[in-house]
Amino acid sequence: MIGGIVMSQSNLEKQEAKLKALNQKIKDKKNKIEQRLGKQIISQANLNYANLANDNIKSLSKKVSEFLKEKSVDH
Repeated sequence: MIGGIVMSQSNLEKQEAKLKALNQKIKDKKNKIEQRLGKQIISQANLNYANLANDNIKSLSKKVSEFLKEKSVDH
């Protein structure tokens, strides 16, 4: 019986490791998308990186978010 418990624990640990790796992949993919989106917005709007301090970023992201929310309500 102890061998079965150890084997089950080993399988559980393997599944946990797979889940952890999958969650990391998801996190990495989300970060990649966020970076590409931000880069495209900066590029398309011809924004100057020197003018993008945290306060400016928050204000700009709020405006973009509100704009997108209005557009999704329109459809």
